[in-house]
Amino acid sequence: MTFIYPTDSNKAHPLPLSPDYKSSIKRAPNKPLIPMRHTLSELTGPVYGHETVREGDNDLTTQHTGEPIGERIIVHGHVRDEDGRGVPNSLVEIWQANSCGRYVHVRDQHPAPLDPNFTGAGRTVSDASGYYRFVTIKPGAYPWGNHHNAWRPAHIHLSVFGHSFVTRLVTQMYFPADPLFPFDPIFNSVPDEKARARMVSSFDLENTQPEWALCYRFDVVLRGKNATPMENH
Repeated sequence: MTFIYPTDSNKAHPLPLSPDYKSSIKRAPNKPLIPMRHTLSELTGPVYGHETVREGDNDLTTQHTGEPIGERIIVHGHVRDEDGRGVPNSLVEIWQANSCGRYVHVRDQHPAPLDPNFTGAGRTVSDASGYYRFVTIKPGAYPWGNHHNAWRPAHIHLSVFGHSFVTRLVTQMYFPADPLFPFDPIFNSVPDEKARARMVSSFDLENTQPEWALCYRFDVVLRGKNATPMENH
C-alpha cells in the first residue's frame, strides 16, 4: 500500500497555462498557489449524490420515449487507485454531445441538430471492485472557435466523486485513432505523450454485444505513475 503521495504523478495532468488553448490564458493563475488544508468536515462530508442514483441512470439511450440517433456504444471500466486496486462506491458521471456534436445547452448554438431523445448525461456508482458501466451514443466532433477551423475530437466528459464533495476529479475520454488529436490544444495540453494516451479508450471486442453495441474500455487511475490526466490540476 502506498503511504506517500506520489507528487511526480502531477506531471501527468494538463498545465494550467497552455497558450494554444486560449481560455487557459484567462483562467491560469499568475501568482504562486497557496496550499489550504481541508478541514475535517470537508474531508468527511457531505457525500454528494451517491444515494440518489437510480436504476437506469447509466443508460443514456432509454431516458426518453424514443431511441436516440447515432451509434450505440458501451463504455465501461474500473476506477482504480495508484496500486491498481478498484475503488468501490465512487460516483461516476458522464456528459457529452450527441451524435451530431451538439450539446443540450443554451450556449451551444452551432448548426447541428438536437436529438429530442438524447440529453447526454448519466451517472452510476462503482461496485465493490470499482467497476462502472454506461450505455450511450458515440458523440460527434464539433467546432469550438478556439482558432481557425478548430474542431474538438469526439469525447465524453467523465467525473469521479469520492466520499465527499471536495474529492471530485474530472477528465475526458477519447476514442482510438481520432484524426483530430494532433490539432486539438486541449488534448495536447497534457505534455507527456504516454499520459495523453491514458485519456484514449481502448476498443473492447470481447465485451461488444453482437448486433447491438460496440464497446470501449476506459479505466480511471486516481494517482500514481499511471494516473489518468485530470482537468482539475
